[in-house]
Amino acid sequence: MTVKIGEKAPDFQLPANNGEKVSLSDFKGKHVVLYFYPKDMTPGCTTEACDFRDHNEQFEELNAVIIGISPDPAVRHEKFIEKYGLPFLLLADENQEAAELYDVWKLKKNFGKEYMGIERSTFLIDKEGTIVKEWRKVKVKGHVEEALETLRDLEK
Repeated sequence: MTVKIGEKAPDFQLPANNGEKVSLSDFKGKHVVLYFYPKDMTPGCTTEACDFRDHNEQFEELNAVIIGISPDPAVRHEKFIEKYGLPFLLLADENQEAAELYDVWKLKKNFGKEYMGIERSTFLIDKEGTIVKEWRKVKVKGHVEEALETLRDLEK
């Protein structure tokens, strides 16, 4: 499945680090910064999560909620949150249900080995649940600032 800008964001329900089941539709009326990342506690994913953490207040001021999704179990997410003081939900997509809906579960290559994994991606979803921007194959440096700037432009 491929998601497209201007279309309704596919809804899903996944377990969160707080023990609750969370759906995208729970956030209607707020902007959602939905970011998919490969794995808790790895260097790039930690940098990205901490960048979102450090800008969380600015996103909140723009009526936006940040949600991170990876294939890690909710228990691992909780440790990641505690270690780095992350103020937003992390959802466990252990069966790649959401990753496949958003077409971010991809064949990857690393040191000559092929495997399936998350392609680091972010989707900006407006208050009505429509995808207004997507970033695929995200490079971590400067990404959060770019997402914040896009959201500011949307609010103008």
